[in-house]
Amino acid sequence: MITDEILRPPALRPGDTVMLVSPSGPTRPERVARGIELLTGWGLRPVLAPHAYARHGYLAGTDDLRAADLNAAFADPEVRGVICTRGGYGAQRIVDALDMAAVRRDPKVVAGFSDITALQLALWRGARLATVHGPGAAWTDERTPLRSAESLHAALMTTEPVTVAAVPEEETYPVRVPGRATGRLLGGNLCLVAASVGTPDMPDLTGAVLLVEDVQEPPYKVDRMLTQLRRAGALDGLAGVAVGQFTDCADGWAVTVADVLAERLGDLGVPVLGGLPVGHGVGQLTVPVGTEATLDATAGTLTVAPAVR
Repeated sequence: MITDEILRPPALRPGDTVMLVSPSGPTRPERVARGIELLTGWGLRPVLAPHAYARHGYLAGTDDLRAADLNAAFADPEVRGVICTRGGYGAQRIVDALDMAAVRRDPKVVAGFSDITALQLALWRGARLATVHGPGAAWTDERTPLRSAESLHAALMTTEPVTVAAVPEEETYPVRVPGRATGRLLGGNLCLVAASVGTPDMPDLTGAVLLVEDVQEPPYKVDRMLTQLRRAGALDGLAGVAVGQFTDCADGWAVTVADVLAERLGDLGVPVLGGLPVGHGVGQLTVPVGTEATLDATAGTLTVAPAVR
């Protein structure tokens, strides 16, 4: 039975086992090796899921194998965290096979982003589980340097609120409607939020702060996704919008992705804050999703309650 009570898993502690899973696209072992090194340095015990390196075309193994790895992690009392290796594509294909009873019985930290937004939306629908939107275990120091590692560590292993400030270097920095809003932070990757319209996993965004970010989507496609959300009524009653990184989102037209975001979000009548280093870009920071957030578009900050307790 789903209730409005939010499930916050225990914060990870040194000595805890975390399982590395690949619910979406195939991953690269050399990048995961760097992630294992990082997690081990935090005192955690990373363990590869049985099919973490499987490959089935553009998927990290068949649907059955990917779902089995997730369900095994959720059911194992020794596993205290589930860290996705990467996104890609495929999580939506398996979310209906997840053992939500196991998730509710023993909630644990789930971290990832990009296509993992589909998994996080499903866990929110099925268990009201607060999760962590941050880098996966397939780590690259060039894109996710020390500040990215410190941000993920804080979100997984401390119970402090997370504050992210807008930075002028981000392309979406000019996207702003001043004001202050408080609500539950929901969303993540814009493609996956839009792809959830009409499914059980599309969250009710009434009173929520919507987080959006994306990668390699030209401005007209970003326009199309936001227009779909508007026409579906999904943005009605929003409290505010937190705009993260829109990385490599350019084409040959003079209209920029920032122009599109400003136009399609700027007339909603709610505070909008762009320039947040959350998403696919260099210096990606981590934020909880599913918990209360304060978006201060005037001051340029997003503060989010921890996903863990």
